Amino acid sequence: MDRLVSMLRAAGDPTRLRLLLLLRQAELTVSELIEIVGQSQPRVSRHLKLLSEAGLVERFKEGSWVFCRAADRGVGADLGRAIADLADPALQEADRARLSHVRAARAEAASAYFKANAAEWERIRALHAPEQEVEDAILRRLTGRPIHDLLDAGTGTGRMLELLAPHAARAVGIDVSSEMLAIARDRLLRAGINDAQVRLGDAYRLPFANGAGDEGFDVVLFHQVLHYMDDPGAAVAEAARVMKKGGRLLIADFASHTVEFLRDEFAHRRLGFSDREVGGWLSAAGLTAAGVETIAPHADAGEKLTVKLWLADKKKDGG
Repeated sequence: MDRLVSMLRAAGDPTRLRLLLLLRQAELTVSELIEIVGQSQPRVSRHLKLLSEAGLVERFKEGSWVFCRAADRGVGADLGRAIADLADPALQEADRARLSHVRAARAEAASAYFKANAAEWERIRALHAPEQEVEDAILRRLTGRPIHDLLDAGTGTGRMLELLAPHAARAVGIDVSSEMLAIARDRLLRAGINDAQVRLGDAYRLPFANGAGDEGFDVVLFHQVLHYMDDPGAAVAEAARVMKKGGRLLIADFASHTVEFLRDEFAHRRLGFSDREVGGWLSAAGLTAAGVETIAPHADAGEKLTVKLWLADKKKDGG
């Protein structure tokens, strides 16, 4: 009873209620929340501390940034969901408009980065990942059984399509950057791959129908994509939506690290991910974790970044 009272008190303040409702829509930094609610950093930080202590909000530090998000499990998540259902949408319109502005600014910055660096993308990736070892592991994990329909979400230059399309009956790559897609199309043409296609699309809103029974993708891949996203969990949930029962998901990305310049120079939104964090996304999306593989950097690597493969299944008897 005391815990519930504490939660209700924390959510009862008008500013804290605004923050809670915003964080149920997006994972945001403290500076972004300050911009949206129009209050000082000490006030916003104090409100977030109280929400965190009540179990309604989670805060975590990555380098010099602090991220916040609404609790996604337990009593805090249940209460946050109930409060959001009861909240008057009209009272949230101004905050939603400011949130849209923040997200648009993020998207513009990312788009500008990709446009400026599309032609050098392969070189940039090679700076911080043992690509051959990662690709060998992806092939080993995904080609053990036939692939009928493959989706490469955030295909970039199309390298994963080049790698996996020969093993799939149908392969589709999507990306938000038309410059990247131009490079991907050229890559596939030069490789003589005709059974793959690329299209402009958003990983948050995949242009495909819900997976059901034997309909949908039996393999979805996120290769070095999620660390650019402001809400990776939402992208994973969207991938689960288009997967068929029995389908497989593979995430290839960095383990948590502290190489801060990747954020400033290469537009990385997130500095890698922990097993717990990825496991939370998978569980929330109705997927079952199916293993983790760690690919450590070479001893002489300039930046000590570890790549991980997280695998999951969409059970045939589940959602």
